[in-house]
Amino acid sequence: MASGGSPWKGYALVAIVIVIVLATTGVWNPWPRVWGWVNTSEPIAGGTARWQQRIGGSPQSVAIAGDAVVVEYRTSVEAYGLTAGVKLWDSDADWAAIAGDGANAVVATGRLLTKGYQVLDPRSGSVLRADTEATAVWTYRNALLDLHCAKGGDCRLTAWAPRGTRPLWTVDTGGIGFVLNAANPDLPDTRQLTAGRVDDDVARPRRMPGLIGLPDDGRVRVIDTATGRVLQVAQPAADQRVAIAGGRVLTVTGTARDGTCYYGVVATDPPSSAPVWQRDGLNLRTADNGAECKQEHDPAGGEDVILGVDPTGREELLAAHDGRVMWHGGSGESVLAVDDSFGVIRGADSRTLRGYSFSRGRTTWSRQVGTDVTAALTRYAAVITTRKPDRVVAVSPGSGRVLADVRTDAGIFAVGPGGMIAVAGREMAYLPFA
Repeated sequence: MASGGSPWKGYALVAIVIVIVLATTGVWNPWPRVWGWVNTSEPIAGGTARWQQRIGGSPQSVAIAGDAVVVEYRTSVEAYGLTAGVKLWDSDADWAAIAGDGANAVVATGRLLTKGYQVLDPRSGSVLRADTEATAVWTYRNALLDLHCAKGGDCRLTAWAPRGTRPLWTVDTGGIGFVLNAANPDLPDTRQLTAGRVDDDVARPRRMPGLIGLPDDGRVRVIDTATGRVLQVAQPAADQRVAIAGGRVLTVTGTARDGTCYYGVVATDPPSSAPVWQRDGLNLRTADNGAECKQEHDPAGGEDVILGVDPTGREELLAAHDGRVMWHGGSGESVLAVDDSFGVIRGADSRTLRGYSFSRGRTTWSRQVGTDVTAALTRYAAVITTRKPDRVVAVSPGSGRVLADVRTDAGIFAVGPGGMIAVAGREMAYLPFA
């Protein structure tokens, strides 16, 4: 004879109905606690984090601005205190970027496809200055630039101190604004090398360079940022690419011949067109592999130091202002990260990393690593990531002294003078330096 079933199923159904009735009538609601238990956060880095905070979603960017942590999402911006991770303020915005440094830092925010922006205090969120007409903004440690374009297409570029209320200078730039919008649109300069699990903008904001170039329908308007003057309008040929680095205009020529690309680089000091230095056979990796030599990339490097490849295939680092070779790699060596002061070099065995100081002209630290390693350079630390096991190590760029060593699979989004911000999903943590 078939069984009538377990009576416990009926008891469970009755219990569920009772809980639903109690919850809907407001007598007792266990669901928030249940969901709180389900969503309990796992520690990002064991017990090494000073604080860990659940944030409003997957961030577009995270930056340390003075004693605040600014988190940018697709449609909003939030700020948290650096000391304890307490939420300070939030604002509706489609983009955010940090200008200034330390106590002088500010947050520029704005809306996509909408003119204007606001400059906010990172600690309080209060508006320090508002603009209603700018189409694009560039943020630096020592300045903020904005671009205004009239209906006729004529544009002007204006420089501000991060917390300034009066322009430092303004210069007419012609009709260039239709392709430049929001925060930090790409300019023909150098690009930073990227690292796995480290945000591409981890080293921002950088100092404003002495020269910048604004793209203008195939041309580049070269502007002196000290005086606010257009020094030159560079017109590269079809087989050339222009990049601004080290106060020089670099013109890279790629000639397709014999099934390969032949490169040459000429550096000039505008407004003069006379070469300051030039190199035949120097490949700045402005083109992808192939015989067409179509140059679609900026050279990699810092503000002044650029990464190239010599005719024998060995990597080298050069000073853009005078063409000096700062470091020349051996066979199989590669540059993982570089700025104007240091380079992080992976050895030919792929298991050794070393830090190279340009001012000293020598290796200043070395450490053993796994094969799956990446690195990024900031002012405060060289960040090294590895897999199997997942690990993030921060060392002093000049000495190699270990500042932090944590087991984590989180991404590093920001590095400040006292520690790093790590993000995993919707969890954010501050990992202090030793």
